[in-house]
Amino acid sequence: MLYTLIEAAKNSPFKGPMTVAKCDSPAPAAAGDEGYSCEFGSSKYYALCGLGGVLSCGITHTAMVPLDLVKCRIQVNPDKYKSVFNGFRVTIKEDGMRGLGKGWAPTFFGYSAQGLCKFGFYEVFKNIYADILGEENTYLWRTSLYLAASASAEFFADIALSPMEAVKVRIQTQPGFVSTMREAIPLMYKDEGIGAFYKSLVPLWMRQIPYTMMKFACFERTVELLYKNVVPKPRAECTKGEQLVVTFAAGYIAGVFCAIVSHPADTVVSKLNQEKGSTALGAAKKLGMAGLWKGLTPRIIMIGTLTALQWFIYDAVKVTFRLPRPPPPEMPESLKQKLAEAQN
Repeated sequence: MLYTLIEAAKNSPFKGPMTVAKCDSPAPAAAGDEGYSCEFGSSKYYALCGLGGVLSCGITHTAMVPLDLVKCRIQVNPDKYKSVFNGFRVTIKEDGMRGLGKGWAPTFFGYSAQGLCKFGFYEVFKNIYADILGEENTYLWRTSLYLAASASAEFFADIALSPMEAVKVRIQTQPGFVSTMREAIPLMYKDEGIGAFYKSLVPLWMRQIPYTMMKFACFERTVELLYKNVVPKPRAECTKGEQLVVTFAAGYIAGVFCAIVSHPADTVVSKLNQEKGSTALGAAKKLGMAGLWKGLTPRIIMIGTLTALQWFIYDAVKVTFRLPRPPPPEMPESLKQKLAEAQN
């Protein structure tokens, strides 16, 4: 199926307006480019995009484990963990500094797998849907295209993430539970079977799909607006360093919106994986409306920083491996001519 998707994505209009360079050929995309290492839409291109996703998601989520642990504990036990600072203080008092790293292993492996699918499949689906729409409609409906491509990618990414997310939350939030991934996996399987690793998949979709749709669509449009209204020169004239600064800024803005949109479902996932035999609806009822928004402040801080760093790392991987990086979309000449004729 993956091979079929990649083959279907190779004829995308996204590569139409740009000069697609073969290996070791000169590339005019940005100042200082030495040439692309592969062709846009090739299997190597998608594989390296997937690698960028592995690094961006695996590294950033693992680095945020202490804050994520406190956030999860605030969500499932707000009486004990009353705020971010209180949560850190109580955790360190009970478990020591090492306690802040609980769940780092399932976080790293789970979110690396998610990043592979999220970013790799996003590039694939974006090109498939663009090919279906055609050049003019791709430009006119680009926000809808970003939303559809990111939702499709996240559907598969969450299937890859769900087992390790369940292990992570159980380690972080269930008192008296084991503290390592190698102990947790066989114990969870023995007690609840394979369902223990996928019982939160639906609420995970509810959390992650809106989050990812906002993450990609907001990022793409923010980059477009920054180059149009804030950056004092065209993207082609910016150095790679300047382009990465724009990437980071757009990623942070997108991250704030992501956190707000997906927070209630994130709280349900935390509560669901804390208790055996719980259901998504039961967890939501138990939390109540106010409880669904517990831990929002640390999550905004976490997700804003995390999203910005993810986009920065992902774009840096593209720069490092000299992948084609199409500029922000511009109106096709054919569409300009149609609009001009309509006005006359």
